[in-house]
Amino acid sequence: MLNTLKPFLQEAWEKSGFQQPTSIQEAAIPLISEGKDLIAESPTGTGKTLAYLLPVLNKIEMNAQSLQAVVLASSQELVMQVYQEFQKWSEGSGIRGTSIIGGANLKRQLEKLKKRPHVIFATPGRLLELIKQKKVKMHEVKTVVLDEGDQLLIPEHLHTVQNIVKATLNDRQVVLFSATMKPATEKLAKEMTNKPEVLRIEKDEMASSGEVEHIYFSCEPRDKIKLLEKIARLENSKTLAFINDIGEIQVFKEKMLFKELSIGVLHSDMKKLDRQETLKAFRDGKIKMLIATDIAARGLDIQGVTHVVQIDFPKDISQYVHRAGRTGRMGANGTIISLVTEREERELKRYCRELNVSLNKRVFYQGQIVPEEQRKQKLKK
Repeated sequence: MLNTLKPFLQEAWEKSGFQQPTSIQEAAIPLISEGKDLIAESPTGTGKTLAYLLPVLNKIEMNAQSLQAVVLASSQELVMQVYQEFQKWSEGSGIRGTSIIGGANLKRQLEKLKKRPHVIFATPGRLLELIKQKKVKMHEVKTVVLDEGDQLLIPEHLHTVQNIVKATLNDRQVVLFSATMKPATEKLAKEMTNKPEVLRIEKDEMASSGEVEHIYFSCEPRDKIKLLEKIARLENSKTLAFINDIGEIQVFKEKMLFKELSIGVLHSDMKKLDRQETLKAFRDGKIKMLIATDIAARGLDIQGVTHVVQIDFPKDISQYVHRAGRTGRMGANGTIISLVTEREERELKRYCRELNVSLNKRVFYQGQIVPEEQRKQKLKK
């Protein structure tokens, strides 16, 4: 499969140190290369980005001046992450690409468009704005990729995405990837595609996750902050903590910083540069804990996350899966910690039964996470 790709991609693969392609790459690359429409579901951390990026880059005609492919993603961070992958894999190939995201300087984006990119990586709102202003010409676009498609086909983005797809050639190729695929999402995806192949990849052995432990602490809502402080103090930890409400984030941030704990926050109301700086500090290990809303952390690939904490309970089982997928990547171990009230505890147990993962209750004892029995024994001594 890889030997059908152009030499610059084969060289980049050699340099990357990857061994075998993952299951989703094995399955998707040939289909996308053949020009087929595709709807693919594959868990987080299985190499979805390269599964579409390699065949898309392989098809670009470098000598043409036209825009040939568009990759859409729902958050600025995800667009930038995919764009960085593009830069790495297209190096020295002569393929031009640019990122177009909401919240960024419009004038600078127009300058970038004058360089006639072959591929655009974009958030939907800003791209549609530029199409309407005739600054982006879609009539020669052959491929449209929807990354984290379930997020792009929610009501607030759906109309925008449909308009972008409609602006392209009639015989365009539409490729959609997602970590979870609800029937409603799949139905919408089928309306936008033409006789699509549907791929469902289960957990990937190649991108195999390490041991991931699912544990929970039972507490009242007001005690969650105390538990979070203890988690932030765990040695050698790199923790991603999820919260549902942007308003709450500030409260947690102030209390944690008051205790001089090493934390940062990430949410969609922050300025673009602040988001980038916080992410970089977390990636580089300068801060130990990142408290984030789901939309801000969606699809982000952060290496070496040891603990994922659900401060607030996930709204459904697929959100639990997305959050959990941020740790235990590429063979590393990880721990998923849920801070739950009694009512949430019942729901959590149901999720774990459905997901077929074992769930254990834990407590803190002298700054360490231990089973309840162990603490009781130690206290008796």
